[in-house]
Amino acid sequence: MKGFDMGGMIRQAQKMQKEMARIQEELKKRVVEGSSGGGMVTAQVNGGMELVALKIDPQVLSPSEKEVLEEMIVAAVNAATTEAQKMVQQAMGKVTGGMNLPGMF
Repeated sequence: MKGFDMGGMIRQAQKMQKEMARIQEELKKRVVEGSSGGGMVTAQVNGGMELVALKIDPQVLSPSEKEVLEEMIVAAVNAATTEAQKMVQQAMGKVTGGMNLPGMF
């Protein structure tokens, strides 16, 4: 293969890997929010897909509303996680140039 620069390709891959690691660390500091029940339950998830905060309106803290509250918590966490995944994909897409690299994020 004339003109193929394997060393250059490896350096480029290493550079991309370092940039992706840097972005992953940066994303852990960014937080997105999801809510349910008209804002009665709000969850915040960071770019590391960790639940960092959960807010519950006191109006839904009735024992008779336990199941409804549980459903709203699940919905809010799922909504926040979906937003965090979008944030991560968008940030990583800038590094990879839109290439889908399995297992990277």
